[in-house]
Amino acid sequence: MKKILIVEDESLVGHHLKLILTSAGYKVTGISESVNEALSSIDEQKPDLVLLDIHLKGALNGIDLARKLTERNMAFVYLTANFQGALLEEAKSTMPFGFIVKPFREDDLLTTLDVAFYRHQNSIESSRQQEMELNQKLKDIRNYDGDKVQKLLRLADKLQAYVPFDYLNFILKNANIPSITSVGFLRIGFDEYQVLGEQELVNVTGTDHATLNNIYTSLPAVNRAKYFNDEEVDHLCNQNPLSKLIADTYDFESALFFPILQDNSTLIRYEFYCRRSNTYGQQHIALLSRLINVLGSVLENDRQKITADQQPSVPSAEPVSFKERTRDFDGIVGQSRPMLTVLDHINTISPLDTSVLILGESGTGKERVAKSIHSLSARSGKPLVVVNCAALPANLIESELFGHEKGAFTGALEKRTGKFEMANGGTIFLDEIGELPIDLQVKLLRVLQEQEIERLGGKGPIKIDVRIIAATNRDLEKEMEEGRFRLDLYYRLFVFPIIIPSLRERIDDIPALTDHFISHFSKKYKRQINGISPEAMAQMLDYAWPGNVRELEHFIERTILLSKTSIIEQVLLPKQPGNKTSLEPQASTRMKTIDENERDYIITVLKNCNGRIRGAGGAAAVMGLPPTTLHSKMKRLGIK
Repeated sequence: MKKILIVEDESLVGHHLKLILTSAGYKVTGISESVNEALSSIDEQKPDLVLLDIHLKGALNGIDLARKLTERNMAFVYLTANFQGALLEEAKSTMPFGFIVKPFREDDLLTTLDVAFYRHQNSIESSRQQEMELNQKLKDIRNYDGDKVQKLLRLADKLQAYVPFDYLNFILKNANIPSITSVGFLRIGFDEYQVLGEQELVNVTGTDHATLNNIYTSLPAVNRAKYFNDEEVDHLCNQNPLSKLIADTYDFESALFFPILQDNSTLIRYEFYCRRSNTYGQQHIALLSRLINVLGSVLENDRQKITADQQPSVPSAEPVSFKERTRDFDGIVGQSRPMLTVLDHINTISPLDTSVLILGESGTGKERVAKSIHSLSARSGKPLVVVNCAALPANLIESELFGHEKGAFTGALEKRTGKFEMANGGTIFLDEIGELPIDLQVKLLRVLQEQEIERLGGKGPIKIDVRIIAATNRDLEKEMEEGRFRLDLYYRLFVFPIIIPSLRERIDDIPALTDHFISHFSKKYKRQINGISPEAMAQMLDYAWPGNVRELEHFIERTILLSKTSIIEQVLLPKQPGNKTSLEPQASTRMKTIDENERDYIITVLKNCNGRIRGAGGAAAVMGLPPTTLHSKMKRLGIK
């Protein structure tokens, strides 16, 4: 019998929920009215799932409790009357297994709980499988007989998908003298890293060898694993001079330290850093703790030892790649932080058979992501069937998806094989799934649950083996609230969401995308266009793109057709929304808003500080703000 704890400060609602759940066969372990009361109940009763309201008694709310549950890897479902705006975004960030909006129907409650248990079990099994694979990969690295830097590179590369980082620093113990040093790996691409030994750290940070050696000598001991988010990173930097040097140089907002407490280990600790805030949690520490033996012994077979005058080093101008895992991701172009996250997710989910939901605006490349997942999976030799749900006539959707027998309806003159049968053994990509009629959503849910379909006019179910990848540009939470999309289907598909960033969220990718489209259209139209001038590229980077990659693609295609020289010297960018008829740049005479003035000011300061946020001479110090506050302002104002 599954056990559920109810966390609800309204007594009548709590007891009503208890009656419903008890009648449905659940065991209710208790009704708590505050976070502290709930935590005590969880420790004593150990429920399988927590059903919690956001508004609770006391200083802490349901979102505070949810963060603690996420760290414990416990399933929970939100229950509240108010899911709007910032509150919804904050709640979603805690990775719940479902939402229930008051007032609710009993069937919706029970269905949501069924889906939550399914998703949690699926995530546990997926995590176990991935953890076993990682453990084996780390053992293989331990047995690798090669250069220490290459060994550490392999280690960094394998850990990336499980503990994401922008910089992984290895604190190492020298063999012959009682001193320590470090080797860091800065991520600059999907499988590309910049190696920073002592000399490279000196070059990049502008310090000197004597200062760096003093920093190594004064490093505080770390006896237990700990993660640092937001303001905690500032405290870390005040106590750890090496962390301050690294964080000030690269503007990191999160960190995780994992010590290796083994006498015979060359590795003293792993230090993960990330530019995103709130990246690390207890789940990362728990994973690393289960792998501590292999993490501590990964360098034990090394023949060479690091000494004071034998520092592993690769020139900072020469990035290194892990060549054994080169992926082309179906031609996806992009090395910005948001796109690297997408590539990481593709790489993680491709080998599994889990359903995937791809979310993003029109023109962001959702179909390309689906094709990449399929091509990197074990199903790559089988069909990938693409279905645009928005393009199917309403009266033919069921027949298109599931097929029909001859004579099943007027006009069914012969038997038809549906898209799901065509995809048997492979993958079906349901694009614009938000357009699927509600009655078809019920049948799709059955396919997901039972892995079987039934043709129109058929005599029984047909077993199939199909992986489902779905995509939409709609806000499915809003669609559910307004009754146009089934909640149970959403959470069955939402096992592994991939969110594709818009072009305005990946400005750093514009040069690479531009080069890619110039090469493509030059070949297509047999034009000798070899590139774009720095001035023209600067215009494109300053332009506030209202659309997405598809708009950029069409713009480059048009520019190629109009260009008279081998290098694109100028670009005629369209006006901003409001007057799209002219291609001439438009000067605005209206008075700027307070936010626009603040945005301009921050950008000016950042340019004067060469993009540096932290440290002496950084933008935060110039503006008299804590770095975390400046990061929050930049995020709110859309400054990358």
